[in-house]
Amino acid sequence: MSTVVRIVFVLVLELALALGVGTSVMAQAYTDETPTQHDARMKWWREARFGMFVHWGVYSVPAGSYNDQQYERIGEWIMHTAKIPAAKYRKFAGQFNPVKYDPEFWAQLAQDAGMKYIVITAKHHDGFAMFPSDASKWNIADASPYGKDVIGPLAAAARNRGLHFGTYYSQAQDWVNPGGAKARYAPGKGWDPAQDGDFDQYLDAVAVPQVEEILSRYHPDILWWDTPVQMNPERAAKFLPLVARHPELIVNDRLCRPLPKGDFSTPEQRIPDTGLDSDWETCMTMNHTWGYKSFDHDWKSSETLLRNLIDIASKGGNYLLNIGPKSDGTIPQESIDRLHEIGRWMKTNGESIHGTTASPTSRPHWGRITKNVENGTTTLYLHVFDWPADGKLPVSVDNRVLGCALLADPSRKFEVDRVPGHGLTVNVTGDAPDPIASVVVLKLKGAPAPLAE
Repeated sequence: MSTVVRIVFVLVLELALALGVGTSVMAQAYTDETPTQHDARMKWWREARFGMFVHWGVYSVPAGSYNDQQYERIGEWIMHTAKIPAAKYRKFAGQFNPVKYDPEFWAQLAQDAGMKYIVITAKHHDGFAMFPSDASKWNIADASPYGKDVIGPLAAAARNRGLHFGTYYSQAQDWVNPGGAKARYAPGKGWDPAQDGDFDQYLDAVAVPQVEEILSRYHPDILWWDTPVQMNPERAAKFLPLVARHPELIVNDRLCRPLPKGDFSTPEQRIPDTGLDSDWETCMTMNHTWGYKSFDHDWKSSETLLRNLIDIASKGGNYLLNIGPKSDGTIPQESIDRLHEIGRWMKTNGESIHGTTASPTSRPHWGRITKNVENGTTTLYLHVFDWPADGKLPVSVDNRVLGCALLADPSRKFEVDRVPGHGLTVNVTGDAPDPIASVVVLKLKGAPAPLAE
């Protein structure tokens, strides 16, 4: 991009920010993308609903402990929290040797769980690149005994299974390379003089070149920015020409704030009460930490994780569920067990999640609803958490019923009562077929006609 064009683009960004114009409008000004093209680009992502997040790096070596002290709720942030000097933290890379890393197993685990995409930390806030990089020797090929790339093999394994692939990149924070931003510290400063430097020089010398390496080498489907400490529109503009060279790329909303949203917003460790007005993705851990922590044994149950997925899908969002591998490349067994359990449910009921959209009604007391509208027919998937003792599932829509059956066993059909103006009542019989969520398929004539609330 020429200097003149970059200046013009920065001015467009700053004007859009001042006017409160959405990122989609700014993107169109830069890439000339129409709303129809945007919808086409987002189509696979919107249909996926479920993905795997992977937080993996040098921080898996200390695994939450430093100098005989355990840091609660800290995994990948341990360098910052424990104020570990850069030279001492670098020594952990000498112990980072994931000889048991099996990208084929990782990708198969994601696929078996019913996930449709994987996003892995190509570089987290400690600045350690999980790929060979010409921009900094602080990378897995040059600074660890493993000595080779881990991103490329996972990308290949995922795509061989039909999964999409994404990379997380900490564009601003970097606690080892001089000049990188550090949350709650003044620009160019940190807890160690070895970290001192100019932030803009860091962006030009390390962050921008590494993003270019990632995009040109791995061609990710998603670029997941994080923590825009000290970022502004001018600094964000350094990255946008790289993104524009990859017109199918999907990006999140964390490149720069208070700029408007990217392609999707990212509520973290929480599920919005009623969903959001735009594309969104909730990212969550299985325990308390993103990166591996050896003493965090407070694991969420498979029931909680699966009902989170259903809740999110019923509100039109995606669920990015995290694993934190160990330094030897293995995944904690607790994570594996939960993904297998989710996968068993998804194998039978996955169509009630993938390709669906948000419920047309408010949240029912008995569970959640997802929908699919196609060729003049609405399919409602009734996810029943609490199987009714009286056998009645009220559904607040006023459509003509075409049929109703259990998704796991279509021969098990249910009668539906309709009182015009008062909605439908599905009359289920027998015991709940699934202890976590039983899915009843309700087919309706026409677009959904929810009752006024």
